[in-house]
Amino acid sequence: MTEKFDFNVALKAIQSGQAISGKDGVLAPLLKQLTEATLEAELDSHLADDIVPNRKNGKSGKTIKTGDGKIDLETPRDRAGTFEPQIIQKHQSSVSDEIESKILSMYGRGLSYSDIREHVDEIYGISVSTAAISAITDKIIDTVKAWQQRPLDSHYPFVWLDAIHYKVKAKGHYQSRAVYTVLGLNLTGHKEVLDLYLADSEGANFWLGVLTDLQNRGVEDILIAIDGWSDRLS
Repeated sequence: MTEKFDFNVALKAIQSGQAISGKDGVLAPLLKQLTEATLEAELDSHLADDIVPNRKNGKSGKTIKTGDGKIDLETPRDRAGTFEPQIIQKHQSSVSDEIESKILSMYGRGLSYSDIREHVDEIYGISVSTAAISAITDKIIDTVKAWQQRPLDSHYPFVWLDAIHYKVKAKGHYQSRAVYTVLGLNLTGHKEVLDLYLADSEGANFWLGVLTDLQNRGVEDILIAIDGWSDRLS
């Protein structure tokens, strides 16, 4: 039987300096208790609405990854096997997308997979494989491709073309690379980044390729194209 969460004990623990969140946090047991109570309520509602004879059929164990580390849940079952919990679905292994968001954030800051694994284990108490991290970071690729291929407006009064230099981690070393930025002012008066291009060198052929790409995505005319924009937007 799950031990009930004691708020008085939790309050004393917080006052003594124990962390509130995290894998050893004061609120970790409360998350388990509330989740299991919600699952029980969902099953009760399912049984009450079921049109065929059905009843409870014990519980099964399930381990969930959360922002407070791993928690072992006792998930209720029904005899007919028709119960589909919503708060924690049958094949779900994480309470939220928080951990994935943290992994993507660290990946975007240039951390290696091994560094990400160490940080996730330290913060959440969860061991994440390199293959799992790779699968998570691969989700960015489709989002970036969709953004780069989105249709653009047909006319832009002003378009700024310039390069911003960043330190990029490549093969374990940081290198200075230029990201060529195309910023447009649309007919409603709002600025939007039309696209970003990464290239080793800048030249007429490169910018011709950029303009051809914009044209293929729907841009028909630009009133004024300006070389450089950083000092004009302050």
